[in-house]
Amino acid sequence: MSSETDKEVVDQLKKIVELLTPKPPPPTPPPPKGIWQEFRAFLGKGGVLALAVGFIMGTYIGKVVSALVSDIILPIPGALEPSGNWTSAQIVVPVAHGIHFLVGDFVNAIVTFLIVAVVVFFIARYANKIGVK
Repeated sequence: MSSETDKEVVDQLKKIVELLTPKPPPPTPPPPKGIWQEFRAFLGKGGVLALAVGFIMGTYIGKVVSALVSDIILPIPGALEPSGNWTSAQIVVPVAHGIHFLVGDFVNAIVTFLIVAVVVFFIARYANKIGVK
């Protein structure tokens, strides 16, 4: 072998070693200076905006579901009650001055919870199906 071939092999080996040697990560950018720049960097992360949109949408979807339950669904069992207001149904235990158990209000809370849970389940299922995270 000639010395020229040896030099080429050594050069190629040096290039291979250089390629295989891990490079240090680039330095992290310095933190923003001043409250305004820090606030802009905070908003720029994207999670804050998504959280705000989710909170606002959740508030108004909650209002829509609450109206659905109280105005559309719950009047149906109210029509079956002779007084028309089944949420005021109570059981009175004749002890001392009487213990009043507000059964209607409790059942109303359970029914409302179940309906809201089902609606939220279907919204989340649909959002997951279309790829919303």
